Amino acid sequence: MNFRQTYNSIQLFVRKQYALFFITSIIIGIFSGCSESYTPKKKAYFRIDFPKERHFVKYESSYCPFTFEYADLGQIQKDSSNTTDLHEHPCWFNIVYPEYMAKIYLSYSAIDKHNTLDKLIKDSYKLTFKHTVKADYIDETIIRSENKNVSGILYDVGGNAASAVQFYVTDSTTHFLRGSLYFYAPPNADSIAPSVAYFRNDVIHLIETLKWK
Repeated sequence: MNFRQTYNSIQLFVRKQYALFFITSIIIGIFSGCSESYTPKKKAYFRIDFPKERHFVKYESSYCPFTFEYADLGQIQKDSSNTTDLHEHPCWFNIVYPEYMAKIYLSYSAIDKHNTLDKLIKDSYKLTFKHTVKADYIDETIIRSENKNVSGILYDVGGNAASAVQFYVTDSTTHFLRGSLYFYAPPNADSIAPSVAYFRNDVIHLIETLKWK
């Protein structure tokens, strides 16, 4: 191959490279123009719309020595289907809110020589502080209503605890009622915070309307 042929071959190769580069640039430009910038969305949770107005109904039974009011969104449900359990603990039951995957668990005990007031308070304390492993804090609010002979403690449990609100109330001589708020959902404090705030008000109303028979 002489010099002229070699020179022509080099020029042809260079022109092909320029053509390939030009076509590639056009294709990249087209796809770049069609693409949109993407900004990752912040983590969020589902919004729950709660009723603005609460309507309450009275709980009363022939075998439980107390009455109270609860929101009509709830349904009374026995805590067990076991006949023996129901016989031994007829006043252990739940207020279930199926639409919001929530329940208020209630357990009543009569104060006697086997279940002294000191024992029942200590048991309630132990059950509440079992959640300290997952809790960021536990705040205690004293409950006292001398007119209705109702006193006790309300516990607000912060963090990813299984139960965010717990309480016990008593007349100090005969009756002892313990309650706790649960959700049928992973105990993520951020996601269930609105539900905890809403149903905590129901717990407060239950306590404020509680009367011993």
